[in-house]
Amino acid sequence: MTQFLQYMAFLTLIWHLKPTGAYPRSGLDLVGNRTRRDVSCKPGQEYLDGNICCSYCPAGTRKISPCTRTGEKGKCEECDDGTYTEHDNELQRCWKCTRCRSDQEVVRPCTPTQDTECQCKLGRFCAPEQPCEICKTCSRCEEDEEMERRCTSTSNTECKKIQTNAASTSAKASVIVPLVLIPSVVIGGIIIAVCTRRHHKATDTQRNVLDGLQAGLERSNGETPGQSCSNLILSRQLEDKQFPKLVPVNGEESLRKCFEYFEEIDYYYHKRFFRHIGIMDNVIKSKDHLLYDDKIHELLNIWVEKEGKEATLNDLLKALLDLNQRRTAETVKENAVLNGHYFCDN
Repeated sequence: MTQFLQYMAFLTLIWHLKPTGAYPRSGLDLVGNRTRRDVSCKPGQEYLDGNICCSYCPAGTRKISPCTRTGEKGKCEECDDGTYTEHDNELQRCWKCTRCRSDQEVVRPCTPTQDTECQCKLGRFCAPEQPCEICKTCSRCEEDEEMERRCTSTSNTECKKIQTNAASTSAKASVIVPLVLIPSVVIGGIIIAVCTRRHHKATDTQRNVLDGLQAGLERSNGETPGQSCSNLILSRQLEDKQFPKLVPVNGEESLRKCFEYFEEIDYYYHKRFFRHIGIMDNVIKSKDHLLYDDKIHELLNIWVEKEGKEATLNDLLKALLDLNQRRTAETVKENAVLNGHYFCDN
């Protein structure tokens, strides 16, 4: 009986030692697992999908499905219009092309292999070392300064003080001092002569000051406006006649492309300008919540819709001339011609 019990105990032990799923797999399986974990794909050329190294899809395409064998390329598809990928990739979606802002222009359009390239429009800039959230308006040199470097899309205007010598300073002083002692009628004549000779060099602000002096002298002499400054008025009339008529290259589209140039209008004159071209005060005021540049664009759009086919750039330039803003009118005209939107009618 004892021997029988010992025999049964031995059988039980043998049964428990029978191999089961809890035992380790074969060495081949170990090697296989280790291979999957340690797969090394070529950097910059392949990507790992499961335990297979697939070649990247080329730039301008995206991955639809991975490869089935190591070293092969999966199914790739070209990016849709308005999307791109610049480099070899395993992306399932292409990147969306950048859209240039309203204050920017397209330098290079988007393609399947490169994003859109934008830059600030003419008359605006954005420093490359700063985040370009908005293009700033280029600065204009003061009257006692001269331009050293023009404004570009990535740098502002650079100005430097105009060098004056002692002789010219004393000469100006010798003219100014006697003016205090000369009767008002003679002062008026001198001012008119100076205005006529240097009118083309004066800024819009200087002209307004001279206009005020002229009006004061006329009132002090008991004359009706315009009588004592006939030479100056005649000079301005000649200037207006010499201001060329502009012809659009592409109709209304050319006109709208010039709207940005009117951002140069002096802030203190913009309401007078829009009133002069027939925009009501309540309409002007309704756009006060906008940025200054956007306000200019909105009101000019309203003017074009109001005028219809009769709207021309010449009307806007004439309005500037009527408000003694000739310098701004010249700037708008030059930009319109230089950028190929208009040409002069000789």
